[in-house]
Amino acid sequence: MKFAVIVFPGSNCDVDMYHAIKDELGEEVEYVWHDATNLDEYDGILLPGGFSYGDYLRSGAIARFSNVMLEVQKAAEAGKPILGVCNGFQILLESGLLPGAMRRNQNLKFMCRPVQLKVENNETLFTSSYDKGEIITIPIAHGEGNYYCDEITFGKLKSNGQIAFSYYGDNPNGSLQDIAGIVNEKGNVLGMMPHPERAVSKLLGSDDGLKLFKSIVRNWRESHVVTS
Repeated sequence: MKFAVIVFPGSNCDVDMYHAIKDELGEEVEYVWHDATNLDEYDGILLPGGFSYGDYLRSGAIARFSNVMLEVQKAAEAGKPILGVCNGFQILLESGLLPGAMRRNQNLKFMCRPVQLKVENNETLFTSSYDKGEIITIPIAHGEGNYYCDEITFGKLKSNGQIAFSYYGDNPNGSLQDIAGIVNEKGNVLGMMPHPERAVSKLLGSDDGLKLFKSIVRNWRESHVVTS
């Protein structure tokens, strides 16, 4: 499986994402600059964290207009797995690939520490290697991770099983109903504020994030099995 790590001006977690895929997952991966106009050769698209375009206007508000986002949209429509982490999640929200919006953390402070998450839905292509209700440890690093949506949208997220992860025990940012990560209705686009790419080895304090990437690869391979 071949991954693209999209690099925007201001991305700073692209290297973490690259090495998580290359060194820990053992899959093929390349950096792709924000002005790219074709992502056809890639099987999975990764939008990393950071401060794209300096977070001017709002987090992700300028990055959504990058050339590459037209290709990300096409990849999403084609059913390819798209993962947006932290600033990548914010970009997915701004581009309309996921519903809702992101506000500043409730305490108005940047937060960087490990948190516990609960796997709410283990039947997505990103979470199938987890058990439903499994508690995992993944670090956060954000100042605007307070997810919000209106009641109708939340109802749809809940009834459709689109809430993939929730904060467990401690909600660090005030996110609505403890939401930490959501998928689109089709189930192939995941946005989450915690950083699974920073939890792929015990040397980093946790390897709980590696299961997310393994889920993507396993589901992709199963869907590409050639039968005679």
